[in-house]
Amino acid sequence: MNRFKENFPVLVTARLVLAFSWIYQGMVPKVICQSPGEIELLEHVVKVHELACTMVIWMGYGEVLFGFLLLFTSRSWVFLLNILALAVLLIYVAVFQPELFTLPFNPLILNVSLIGMSLIAYGELRKNNYRAER
Repeated sequence: MNRFKENFPVLVTARLVLAFSWIYQGMVPKVICQSPGEIELLEHVVKVHELACTMVIWMGYGEVLFGFLLLFTSRSWVFLLNILALAVLLIYVAVFQPELFTLPFNPLILNVSLIGMSLIAYGELRKNNYRAER
């Protein structure tokens, strides 16, 4: 419990922000509402509309699980995986729908912010794991 208190201000806040982002983005636009924008983005590589719809739902569940992993993991590499995933998603959107970058709270702003939060969480987790080893 002492480690939790020690981590609270920075690491726990970063975890909560990252987990909330993945869980929300997985559930609301992919599972609950089935956003046409999410389906349209996937249809650039999956040409069958029904399959794209089904895949968006499964991707949403995957994002929810990944959000919980970010919340509870003690492994710092998960935050590096998060950075990689966000960078790949950013490139994907840039290639297939660059017009999204002109919108308010667009993918660039969201992903760069989450990458920054991931770097903070990674650094804090590594620092705390180093302290625990000593």
